Amino acid sequence: MEHVQHEMEFLSALVKGIAAQFGENCEVVLHDLTRPYESTIVAIENGHITGRKVGDPGTNLGLELLRGNTENGNKFNYVTQTKDGRILRSTSLYMRNHAGEVIGSLCMNFDITDLTMAEKTLQSLTYSGLQPEVRESFVSSVGDLLDMLIQEAQEQVGKPVALMGKEDKMKLIQLLDQKGAFLIKKAGEKVCGYLNISKYTLYSYMEEAKNAEPNE
Repeated sequence: MEHVQHEMEFLSALVKGIAAQFGENCEVVLHDLTRPYESTIVAIENGHITGRKVGDPGTNLGLELLRGNTENGNKFNYVTQTKDGRILRSTSLYMRNHAGEVIGSLCMNFDITDLTMAEKTLQSLTYSGLQPEVRESFVSSVGDLLDMLIQEAQEQVGKPVALMGKEDKMKLIQLLDQKGAFLIKKAGEKVCGYLNISKYTLYSYMEEAKNAEPNE
């Protein structure tokens, strides 16, 4: 195949077929990577998963591949997260022409947010009473350390960001505070962006959580 448009009829049917097979929680996207990167999407089903439509841009993965930062590009069964906190299990497949140049990609993003919540519920039944493991992370930057602390705190809250209410976000912030996360420079900005709240809200939640703590 020399160009995505040459096989557009088949590829469009493939996009629709995969989406029909796996249902409304599976977004399927076809990118024509010979187009300007700000408008590579030429077919999409269940775009509500990521909020995208035909004419929207590709992701950072495609950009890295086009830049030559990755050799193969195909990624199978990896987990990522939307900007509103929904958890996706994804696969990205890249198409090349006879010269080996990347010309397009087919991406599948399955929303497993609700399944993750169900898994947490089952684990609370099957693993109740077990002693928690001790985690010690060896990282090369405080940014990685902060990402790890945020991930751990989210796991303790037991919900993805998209499903968190005020109390959940307060609990996450309190857990981060207890672990010393806010001693890291610019941690507040990172947490605000992650939870989609303002700095004022962050400090308000921290103060409210502190006042709610029982006096020793």
